[in-house]
Amino acid sequence: MSFIEAEWWPEFCSDQKTGKVGEQGMDQVVYFDRYQGRECVEQIYGDRAMRWTYGTVAGKITLGVLIKRAIFSRWYGWRMDQPATRRKIAPFIQQYGLNADEFLQSPEEFASFNEFFSRALKPTARPVDADPGSVVFPADGRHLCVPDLSAAEGLFVKGQMFQLGDLLRDDALTDRYAGGSLLLSRLCPVDYHRFHFPVSGIPGETRLINGPLYSVNPLALCQNIRILSTNKRCVTAMETENLGTVLVLEIGATCVGSICQTYTPQQAVLKGDEKGYFRFGGSSTMTIFEPGRVQFDADLVEQSANCRELYARQGDHLGTVISAD
Repeated sequence: MSFIEAEWWPEFCSDQKTGKVGEQGMDQVVYFDRYQGRECVEQIYGDRAMRWTYGTVAGKITLGVLIKRAIFSRWYGWRMDQPATRRKIAPFIQQYGLNADEFLQSPEEFASFNEFFSRALKPTARPVDADPGSVVFPADGRHLCVPDLSAAEGLFVKGQMFQLGDLLRDDALTDRYAGGSLLLSRLCPVDYHRFHFPVSGIPGETRLINGPLYSVNPLALCQNIRILSTNKRCVTAMETENLGTVLVLEIGATCVGSICQTYTPQQAVLKGDEKGYFRFGGSSTMTIFEPGRVQFDADLVEQSANCRELYARQGDHLGTVISAD
């Protein structure tokens, strides 16, 4: 049992038998691993609690009354800041097979689980694709793309897509990017939780749009894809030399204590530079491009067409800039 279940969820959660969750009847979350070249089943952190919350009547009531609210995530983030949570770090690394050699600090140096969760990596751990015409993944995670938002057929489920206007809350931006391209990057609790710039350019100020904090796991998104456009989120417009204005978004989720920005607005950044980090919890980023600006990689397009996420790491090639010539 994960510590999120043990410390908060009712004891009977782990004993409840839940049916299939989501329109696809998902008993498992399957993604495609780019590096292994095969499908993998996600090892979901807090799996039983997740299925209880989104798959039972009692769970859904609790979700609406408490779990989606910011106060719950702030409380849980506070708990993960306590020194006593250090004891959870070593078992977590072992259970999920994390490579501690990548960490900038050794596991023993972290003062709390939250400090470990938002850890930095050694510069050599995530090399950035050097091709000047490439766009790179902004985070470690499981990714889906929409090459043309005006013809989007769905993300996790065919025919189920959120409204761009609900996401951006800006009529001019909604019109400008209506036929653009989108990358959704979902970070699991086991992933590296710092996010980076996918291209070089000059980022502006971050605009915060408040909202609830539902889970962004596919078990939840298959039931309600609009979670992505209503959860608390940050929007940053980035001016670039050959991609126009790129929108970079961070989306909070259940148990995310904070979305922390570490970049300096109006200061030029290079592709792969750090933009910020998430504190405890699963979360997502989005990157939105103007129409006709980027060609996504073939494996990303293929898996996305099948509503299946592609696992790839931050800094790796996700697409190519379309030349204006």
